[in-house]
Amino acid sequence: MSAEIIAIVLSAVGLFLTLGGTMVAGFAWCIRRSDSLRTDLVGVETSLGVRIDGVEQRLTARIDGVEEKLTARIDGV
Repeated sequence: MSAEIIAIVLSAVGLFLTLGGTMVAGFAWCIRRSDSLRTDLVGVETSLGVRIDGVEQRLTARIDGVEEKLTARIDGV
């Protein structure tokens, strides 16, 4: 084999290893990023759950108040 063919083969192997390493590193970064996003979403989900529960309680109280007023008005008439 000539020196040019050996140089081409070594260059191709080096390029293949570089691209493969870059792809593995990129995939690892995506996995790490999605794990941190999931951790952030747990906190958001908890705070939203608390807010939704508060709104639900206030809405229930408001509906009950309106129902009592209507019942009193209907019974009073």
